[in-house]
Amino acid sequence: MENRGLDPVPDDERTGRVRALLPTWVAANMTVLLLTVGAGLTVFNGLNFWQVLAVAVTAPVLSFGLVGLVSIAGKRGGAPGMALSRAVFGQRGNLFPGALLWVARWGWETLNAVTGSYALLAVLDLAFGIRSGHPLVLVTLTSFVAASFLVSGLGIRALRLCSRASAWLFGSVSLLVLVHLIGSTHWRTVLDRPPGPGAMTIAGIGTLAAGGISWVPSAPDFARYLPRSASGRAMVAAAVGGALVTVGPMVMMGAVLAVGSPDLAVTKDPVAFIGELLPRWISVPYLLIAVVGMMLINAMSMYSAGFTAQTLGFAVPRAWAVGVNAMISLLLGGALMLVATSFVGTFLSFLTLLGVTFSAWIGVFGVDLLRGRTYDSAALMDTTPGSGYWYTAGFSRQAMGAWGAALVTGLLLTDVEWFTGPLAATWVGRHGLGWAATILVAAGVYGALPRPEDGTGGTPARF
Repeated sequence: MENRGLDPVPDDERTGRVRALLPTWVAANMTVLLLTVGAGLTVFNGLNFWQVLAVAVTAPVLSFGLVGLVSIAGKRGGAPGMALSRAVFGQRGNLFPGALLWVARWGWETLNAVTGSYALLAVLDLAFGIRSGHPLVLVTLTSFVAASFLVSGLGIRALRLCSRASAWLFGSVSLLVLVHLIGSTHWRTVLDRPPGPGAMTIAGIGTLAAGGISWVPSAPDFARYLPRSASGRAMVAAAVGGALVTVGPMVMMGAVLAVGSPDLAVTKDPVAFIGELLPRWISVPYLLIAVVGMMLINAMSMYSAGFTAQTLGFAVPRAWAVGVNAMISLLLGGALMLVATSFVGTFLSFLTLLGVTFSAWIGVFGVDLLRGRTYDSAALMDTTPGSGYWYTAGFSRQAMGAWGAALVTGLLLTDVEWFTGPLAATWVGRHGLGWAATILVAAGVYGALPRPEDGTGGTPARF
């Protein structure tokens, strides 16, 4: 079990290798919800095969390019992302984005737990004819959350081991699905579809990328055991490569399936629907591996959320901090499975809000990193007024101002089921690019302001 919490990893313990990041980012994308997104690109956006392919390649390159970039902070500082964030926002200022990101992780983990539970229910139905009811729903959800908690509680080594194994298994089963689709799909119907509006292609990139950038604040958590000499370019390549290996094929599979079965884009239970579209000898192992993949996604998210909870002042060991998020996702997941009427609509609305929430932090943190930020281990852990990252009353005014301006901008451009901003009807808002505008505003405002001086006297690092 990993016992280290927020404290930076000393150099003599940094024995990780960059190549270990590739299966980590493969595992971070092993969710059947990507099939639903691909179906939505065909049904709702009206895109043809080649346009979906462009979306499936462009979105992960953009979002996981940012993941790889921010992961460099992990090798520089050796600490989790939200601990490193103290150096940017100040010891008190960091509580505000930290709290918002922690709440956002509740939603992300809840959606993954619900999807994983649906997959378990689908396997029980397909393999054993067991129909789901409210008691079984709660049992599968509890089992899924408990497994996620176990792996995340064990820590980084367990996550790496499970990621490597599941990446190979998921790749093998996905290959079976691809072979089946190649042989069973009426390709003339798929390839003869007329192209959709270019604007809808841009909107598709925005929606798909919004989900990917949710991993950006977590990126240092999985890179902090790398030596300082690790190649930054290789880290970016590992993040982008891991995403492309998973996101591209799954989005394309969803788009192809939706040509013959458009209801895939609107079903309340996307996992069971997928099980009905594939032969049983493929669907059962595929959904079983999908359960493992989504459990790993939840475990990775809980792992990071535990660190975030610690930065907010929860004075408990990392594993107990992870347990807080496990309980929250269990409660919210039960409500969503038993009460919600539109799973896909809820999912897409959440992706939009998630993108804005994470983007405001990304723009500020990213510019600070590009400026050559180095991290002082003692100052990161010192939350008193004597900390080198105390700034003014515990706040970096420049970082907080840029973050606040960007967050407001993103919300003004947002249009979801529960909220419509006054600028949502603009070109940026209609095309789901509020997250991109949020990053640009945060980066632009923070970059234009004078660089805040901390009390560590550190020398900027060469990027």
